[in-house]
Amino acid sequence: MVRLGVSTIPTARSTDIAVLARRAEELGFDSIWVPEQHTLPVRVENPVPRLWGDIVDPLVALARASAATTKLKLGTAVVVVPARNPITLAKETATLDMYSGGRLLFGIGVGGLREEGELLGVDFDHRWTQGREAVEAMKKLWTEEESEHHGKYYDFPSVYCFPKPASKPHPPIILGSRAPNAFKRIAAWGDGWLPLDITPKDVAAGRAELDRLAEMNGRDPASIEISVMGVPPNPESIHRYEEAGADRIVLGIEGEEDGRDLEAMEMIASNVT
Repeated sequence: MVRLGVSTIPTARSTDIAVLARRAEELGFDSIWVPEQHTLPVRVENPVPRLWGDIVDPLVALARASAATTKLKLGTAVVVVPARNPITLAKETATLDMYSGGRLLFGIGVGGLREEGELLGVDFDHRWTQGREAVEAMKKLWTEEESEHHGKYYDFPSVYCFPKPASKPHPPIILGSRAPNAFKRIAAWGDGWLPLDITPKDVAAGRAELDRLAEMNGRDPASIEISVMGVPPNPESIHRYEEAGADRIVLGIEGEEDGRDLEAMEMIASNVT
């Protein structure tokens, strides 16, 4: 049976994420997902919603949510990995996963705003290459007693990086991408696909391609999950995506204030259960 999660855009004006997460768990949702926006340059070539500049740090938000819940999965949709140092990010995510008892769903991306990426040291034109190397380094930091990495973007000697995550071997790496090479990347070094605003037909095609590539890489296709965002919150739509091969549907809550996001989540729950 398909699992249902909720996504929200937390800011200083929205409902406390601890309150929202606790209620999401009570309503039977399997996960809660939050985005990342490091900063929002005032002048950009391709403007994005001003609200994005107010988004709180996702890992801090999910840490707060984890303390208010016991089984709710904690998803990032998505962390921009090349904009962070992999040593610091490995420690932060492992700490969150440890304290939450292995509940982190590590959705990752590489960012789409050149001005922001370049501020944060992202090689924007090769950001997936940089992102993959960051993940490679993090996997070593998560799993090895003494870990070192020597690459194009990151170079560090043997270090201790603790705590280790509760999830073994590490939290699932879920790629939030619709790039042409997304499926090859997922099959080679990821654990899931997190697309936004796609059709059931797209899901079915993605499922078939992921299964094919997983087998080519000697992996069990069932080990790669598809979590779809942007699905209309009604049973008919959810059923169509489930039939197409989605393992999880993530239903979006608009960025509301004054408790209206909590009301919106409860309304979604009443519509789909």
